[in-house]
Amino acid sequence: MSYLNSLRLHFSGSFLAAVPTVNNDPLHYDSANFQPSYQQPTAGGVPNGWFNPRGSGDWRLSDCAVTAAFRADGSPAAAASATGGGDPVLTARVADSDRAAPAKLVDLDPEQQIVSMIFGLEIRVVSAAGGTLLSGQFEPAPFIDIWDRGLGGAETGGAPGDLAAGAMYQSVLTGLEWGDISASPFLRQLRDAAPDGALSIKFNVDGINLDPASPQFLMGRIVGTIGPAAPGEPHHFVLGRQFMAAPGHNPRASFFVPAGGINFCAGVLDHATRRVHLDLGNALPTDSPGGALCDLGDLMLCLPPGAPPTSPPTPRPIGTLAAADYTAPAWYAKTAGIVAFPPDRPLTEDELAAASTSPLVLYAPAADGVWTLAISEPANGLFVRADQFVFRLNPGDEANADLYATRFGWPCGGAGVLVVPVPGQLQPGGLAPPTATPADAIGYDSRLVTDGTGRARLSLRAGDPGRPRDYIDGQVYAFYPVLEETLGSVLGPVLGPGHAHRYPFNQWNFISVLAWSGYSPAEPPTWYGDIEPVLRQYANLYPVMRDFLDLGDYDAVCANAGLLALAFGLDIADPNAMPVTRDLSRAKRAAIVRWLSEPGPDGKPLLGTATGVPAAEVNTAAAPDSGDGGHWLGGKAAAASRRAGGPSSAAASAPTAVVAPAASGDDR
Repeated sequence: MSYLNSLRLHFSGSFLAAVPTVNNDPLHYDSANFQPSYQQPTAGGVPNGWFNPRGSGDWRLSDCAVTAAFRADGSPAAAASATGGGDPVLTARVADSDRAAPAKLVDLDPEQQIVSMIFGLEIRVVSAAGGTLLSGQFEPAPFIDIWDRGLGGAETGGAPGDLAAGAMYQSVLTGLEWGDISASPFLRQLRDAAPDGALSIKFNVDGINLDPASPQFLMGRIVGTIGPAAPGEPHHFVLGRQFMAAPGHNPRASFFVPAGGINFCAGVLDHATRRVHLDLGNALPTDSPGGALCDLGDLMLCLPPGAPPTSPPTPRPIGTLAAADYTAPAWYAKTAGIVAFPPDRPLTEDELAAASTSPLVLYAPAADGVWTLAISEPANGLFVRADQFVFRLNPGDEANADLYATRFGWPCGGAGVLVVPVPGQLQPGGLAPPTATPADAIGYDSRLVTDGTGRARLSLRAGDPGRPRDYIDGQVYAFYPVLEETLGSVLGPVLGPGHAHRYPFNQWNFISVLAWSGYSPAEPPTWYGDIEPVLRQYANLYPVMRDFLDLGDYDAVCANAGLLALAFGLDIADPNAMPVTRDLSRAKRAAIVRWLSEPGPDGKPLLGTATGVPAAEVNTAAAPDSGDGGHWLGGKAAAASRRAGGPSSAAASAPTAVVAPAASGDDR
């Protein structure tokens, strides 16, 4: 079970992502060469501090309404009638916390910004009268499957950079608290389906507004689903059918353009209801950023040709999604893009058996009326992915990434999995410091074998990378899990002529690791030499903090020592934790807390002695402008443009040509 279940709730509304942007440029971390202009918005084509230098990092829900709910048998919750009645969940809203600070949206690193993570989010379902019916804590999760969703048709010319982007988040809600749900049959069913105190949640985000003059600045569209979560299943992806998009090309693309027009997505073959539930919520393109869904024509889900084969081989349709349905104004908000195939009947026994062991294929009509493949499962049905795929490690830490391998949604036991470094997915670029070096700072198992349940546990062991990036603490690494069976072979005969291709890797299914540098402060730590360099960098990168205090000013920090000690000591999942960016090592946070908590004879934290430091040569070069009218905005598009070769480069794609484990790993 997951959100992609017969029992589910849909919601739609807006989100706010008040992201800070001075820290989007790696060169801005160099305190010795930091310029005051880096804290100013982009102006006259000069990037400065990009589009929102005074961002707080807050991430919030706004005006989100429950748009639909479905019971376990797939029937919709009853709507209110003229005589009353109906399920009150349909008049409820979905909100964030009413008792805590806003959640925070955080990049892993200035050179890995394509896994922005939400920390400290509480999700509530709130009645029309304002009472909390359900609340749960969102397990911190990064986005995935970012793509150029809002480029629109060729005639529109497309939209640049982050404006056109779409992505998704999937996680679980834990620590569930239920209010008075006696009047809602749907919520009672949902509670009964969560005996272990967890629910599954997934939401799609797109259409962010980057116009500082707009009242909707930094707001975008959010459409999501909440459903059951089964013990033992992944928290951050669907353990089901994986539809894999082939890469296309668009000169205005920043992230990923699918050749068939439909992005990576997941489905579930539900044996109880005898239907395929397919989630197209982050897969269908829009005619403008955050706008209506593009008309791709009727979409037909098919089984591959049967036996004996016909000439030419003819796919077997099992259901159609009419363009008139999914392009209707309210369809996306009410369904979150989730479709049941067949829509009007259960699968037959033969169809159910074939769907269990064959690739499902989604077709769209071509201009000449011929149906063409838009997206499909791999011909061999194989897939592997890490559940948690973003890690922050201190020297000596060990973390486990649980890998799940499937074949047509079934566990794939005894499968060999290679773990391959993919530094080309990171975003150094230009004059910025190098990434993924030294390579041996992360120990890992370069080859694993899945157990009978299709799982393998990848151990990631952090050493001390030293200071390879000088003014940026630690180092970032990227690793891609690859099933051996997907390497080197040409797939596709089962899909019919014209569909032979190599395994369609998803370039975003890699694991990101930030390994912090070792740190030993003076004994005892003092402002000069130990604390000031750390806090000065934050004062430079997050000028919004000056509304409260100047982190680079000793007296201002001393005046707020108690509150700062509390904030730096909080768990990073707490919305009040400092630093907001969660990019400070455990040793540095401990040193700051100790320094703040151990005043000297004057009652203030120890000042120490200033040492003469030669003035650095000021770097007056502005951050480079991409010159394409899109990347200059300085968000995810700017980061993506720094990947090896950019969004369409083979060097930045998944490791389709890898045939052996990396030498730097540990073969266990």
